[in-house]
Amino acid sequence: MSGVDSQTLEHVCNPNENTRHAILIDPADQTPDTAAKRAVAAVAAGSKMILVGGSSDTDMKNVNETVIAIQEALELVAWASSQDSDLDEKNWKVPVVLFPQGAAALSPAADAITFMMLMNSKSPRFLIEEQVAGALYIKQAQIAPLPMGYIICAPGGKAGEVGMADLIQPEDTERVSAYAVTAEYYGFKIIYLEAGSGAENPVSPDLIKAARESCNLTIVVGGGIRQGETAKIAAESGADWIITGNLTESFDNADELQKTLTDFISKMNS
Repeated sequence: MSGVDSQTLEHVCNPNENTRHAILIDPADQTPDTAAKRAVAAVAAGSKMILVGGSSDTDMKNVNETVIAIQEALELVAWASSQDSDLDEKNWKVPVVLFPQGAAALSPAADAITFMMLMNSKSPRFLIEEQVAGALYIKQAQIAPLPMGYIICAPGGKAGEVGMADLIQPEDTERVSAYAVTAEYYGFKIIYLEAGSGAENPVSPDLIKAARESCNLTIVVGGGIRQGETAKIAAESGADWIITGNLTESFDNADELQKTLTDFISKMNS
């Protein structure tokens, strides 16, 4: 593991002047080498966290190989930066965090894991059973848990379908407020408002505002955010983190990805 695992929760949850960006890498959709190149490009552009996981096609093998490749690439660039007085190696020390579809897709090489309850699932599997199945492995591997309430909003996509979610509709502001307060009372540190991978519409700004006004948790928003302007709306509504996944996977050229994400993050915080 890299040297940031014990500090990851603080890194994620400490208030920041600007909304921060993270990428989601799906090991089922790219080779470990491609994932590593995309991760380096994202961090160079200003991303502050790498999430690994997501799809139902991930497993221990492809997740672990991807996490290791990303860790090694970031450590190599950090070392190179340490040899150049004009560069700051600290910029490359970002956490690599598991965003698992379940207990069968973990890696001991990760710095942390989003230890999450899919709060609006109708299945006990995603409320508690997968978490119980993975808890001892996570403890033995010394992967830092990030306690998270995961809430899937319409349209929901495959995440909503697989997770058997009772979707939060754009007008359900009171309902999302109740979930946010519940997450806080459970002792979670983070809530993640998810519209679904590749969603046609992102999470409603009204839902983000309602969650922000209801709790003091770190708010993560993802799904359907493809432009910096859209990210800015979410940021202004109260998002602490914006996650992009499909956007990252649409670039095979790392330089083009870095350029696109640099522009994205600039517009998000403009």
